[in-house]
Amino acid sequence: MNPRQLKSFLAVIRHENLTRAAAEVNLAQSSLSDQIQALEEELGAELFRRSRQGVALTAAGAALKTYAEEILALNDEAKAAVRAAAGNAEQSVSVGTLETIAAETLAPWLSVFGKQNPGLGLKLKIGGSGELLAQLHDGSIDVAFTFDRGQQDERFATRHISSEPLVLIAGRNAHARPPESLAALSTAPFIATESGCVYRHLFETAFAEAGVPAPPIVTEADSIATIIRLVASGAGYGLVPGLAVGAARGDVIALPWPGEPPTAALVMMWRRRRVQPPALALLLQSASNKLLPAASDELSPVRPADARLRHAG
Repeated sequence: MNPRQLKSFLAVIRHENLTRAAAEVNLAQSSLSDQIQALEEELGAELFRRSRQGVALTAAGAALKTYAEEILALNDEAKAAVRAAAGNAEQSVSVGTLETIAAETLAPWLSVFGKQNPGLGLKLKIGGSGELLAQLHDGSIDVAFTFDRGQQDERFATRHISSEPLVLIAGRNAHARPPESLAALSTAPFIATESGCVYRHLFETAFAEAGVPAPPIVTEADSIATIIRLVASGAGYGLVPGLAVGAARGDVIALPWPGEPPTAALVMMWRRRRVQPPALALLLQSASNKLLPAASDELSPVRPADARLRHAG
């Protein structure tokens, strides 16, 4: 197995289509097919089932997927470590985060960090929680700031930054009254993000844990900023991080949550490496000093540092 074959293999998984996968890895479709065939011959197993609808992983292909991701990550890590040792490491770091966190939490810190390190290239990428995890997996970002959903992946170190309360909001002109109970909200119209987003997960969990049916979602929006604008227009209620409400400028009102307010754990995640790239190490140390004032002097992951890939995962 070589890295080019494994990259092609993972591209086919992502697209479930040989033509689109070939375009991603800049190969002719016939060349990509030859790579997959050579990989299957070497392993003595069929990795994909072909049909008119596309391609689908076999059990053998699913077994290879996690190893392929880890092999490629280790390959990139080795190159970065060699460049760092030779003094040729690229001095840049890519930060991925949710839109709300970028605007309300990271902007002041990243502004200062950039001024203190003028020779370091800083890239900020905005995406959904699922996108951020995928980008950490494929190495297109170095660190992610997002809300924790409790999903563990031993390939990543995770550090808790803060617990952010969620706030029930309504349009200022909607004349909404504080709800007496969660049951009273179960029939109220709500604006929420799409299923799979961390905010939607927190919204559904808040009602599920109370044993109350979740309210109807009248509109799905792609960002917290859009939810706030829709709520301000009177389209329904919203449940959003408190740190985002301050930017609404009086267009919405915060209502008391009936019971214990739900909270979201803001976390920082990065890939475990034997040797961290210097630029990333610098950013992690700065985050430890500026975003985690109560943290210990050394930024340490919350899970064991010697954790390794588990085949069962």
